[in-house]
Amino acid sequence: MRLGRGFAAVMVPFGLAMALPFAFLATPATARPAAEAKVPDAAAPVGKPIKAKPGLWVVKDADTTIYLFGSMHVLKPEVQWFGGQIKHAFDSSDALVLEMIEPEPADMQKLVAAMAVNPDGPPLTSKLTEEQRAAYIAAMDRIKLPWQALETLDPWLVAVTMSVAPLEGLGYKSDAGVEKVLTQAAKAEGKQIEGLETPAQQLGYFDGLPEEQQIAFLNATVSELPGMEKEFNGMLKAWSKGQTDTLGRQMNESLTATPELAKVLLVDRNARWADWIRARLERPGTVFIAVGAGHLAGDNSVQAQLQAMGIASTRLRGR
Repeated sequence: MRLGRGFAAVMVPFGLAMALPFAFLATPATARPAAEAKVPDAAAPVGKPIKAKPGLWVVKDADTTIYLFGSMHVLKPEVQWFGGQIKHAFDSSDALVLEMIEPEPADMQKLVAAMAVNPDGPPLTSKLTEEQRAAYIAAMDRIKLPWQALETLDPWLVAVTMSVAPLEGLGYKSDAGVEKVLTQAAKAEGKQIEGLETPAQQLGYFDGLPEEQQIAFLNATVSELPGMEKEFNGMLKAWSKGQTDTLGRQMNESLTATPELAKVLLVDRNARWADWIRARLERPGTVFIAVGAGHLAGDNSVQAQLQAMGIASTRLRGR
């Protein structure tokens, strides 16, 4: 990972971003005060509607159809994307497949506590240089997160928390994210819902990083927070216009400079998901898959992995 644009590296590859920080912020023993971070009034007016035309692909054979949809895990409520061809593809599907099925908050809290809370370890700020510590504390103060309450946490978890906590204040809502909307619709229609990964797997990608990489990830997040709004608005614009190449560069650039990390977070996961699709083609039916849009863009995309297996995917046009 090029440890700049650290927050983008959190949001792009992981469905856990829609569940982890919010579940964690409600953990009484650790970071409950962080829930006090400034967010807009719930009754605040929604902005002018944004008509979105995100990318949609299809993989099919004689008796199986698999739609591939690139998601944004959090969105602004005014973004209107669930219609036209996307809605038709979803409605015609027997099952919804996501990166992961979002767990209950209590279950996520238990996972976080087991994997990333170290009550007997050295405090987080003691692992930072004096300059890094000053920048970290200043950043936490700006986004109104109580750094003192996070001292027992692994650096990766603090980086994730810092990355997602301010999004509400920028107008992004997890409840407006693609996964939440699709899950609600699937439950209403009685569709089967499956996950390609488990919450423990997704947490493990971060938790398995050596501590020095976790600290570098945290420092990158601190340095890039001032550009968060511009970065996310740029990704939203590209996603809404279906500009896959632009979106892929924006989302995956932060993973290119460290090949070993890109392999874990992007390439290997895309390959596993392509294997899943290949296996699913052996059974009849129609499936709607929604994964982070960064996985459906770039040289190592799921579609590229499928192509290497001799399986074609077709971009669907129109809305």
